[in-house]
Amino acid sequence: MAIDYVIDYDCVPKQTMGTMGIIERLKGQERADAIIALFRQNDDQRDPSEMGFEMVRTAADGSEETQIVVVQHLLDSAEELEPLAPYCVGCPANRAGKPFGCIDHISYPITGKGEAWLLNQLPRPDEPLIWLLLREGIEKFHYDGSTVRELRSTNQNLFEEERTIYRRLGEISVTSDQLFEMTFLLGNVQPNHAGILLLFFAAIDRENMEAPTIMGIGELPTDDRVQYPFLIEHDKEDDPTTTEMKNFLAALYLAWVLNVQLLLDV
Repeated sequence: MAIDYVIDYDCVPKQTMGTMGIIERLKGQERADAIIALFRQNDDQRDPSEMGFEMVRTAADGSEETQIVVVQHLLDSAEELEPLAPYCVGCPANRAGKPFGCIDHISYPITGKGEAWLLNQLPRPDEPLIWLLLREGIEKFHYDGSTVRELRSTNQNLFEEERTIYRRLGEISVTSDQLFEMTFLLGNVQPNHAGILLLFFAAIDRENMEAPTIMGIGELPTDDRVQYPFLIEHDKEDDPTTTEMKNFLAALYLAWVLNVQLLLDV
């Protein structure tokens, strides 16, 4: 289980295979690799055509169906992506610098360290314009985190921490539930919302940005966005969720620069 995201940049692979078609094949390759590795660890040298596993699919009506999946079928399906991979070379949406690098995920469970890192990116009261933008956004759109609290309490292994983490920012407190809600649970991230999130998470330079630009970040002309480079760097001390959160923000930044939405499947 994971939060899947895609920079919705139009390209030949997406036109040919469809976004979901690409994602399904990439996930199938990952599953096949994991199953093969498991078999080999147990000294099972069977060919992938003889390996199978059960997978439960949930229908729209909530009913579940168990299917037997043959590993070789997943490998054959993933192989269909190979002729399309060259189109990813030099693509401006290729964040990861590899075939289909506009597609990635944040794995569950979300760690407490990852949640805390995201909270620590938020503006303090001594950054008044962005702090006010955060406060007004929470109040105007009624981000209370209640939906996330329900998810956290359902024992679905979505979050490592059972309790909500919060950070005091002057006269307001912001919880990780509110943050998760405003970032991941509003549907696909449109470019105007992406710009605001990049400010909140200090992914672009908010210290030297002029007030009119801060207040109009969602409507900033596309050509002007490249003058605000992505600032977040990886650290060897980062845990897996923090690393994946940073990758997500890098993808969000590219989507904003390209003026396209970031597709989310949470």
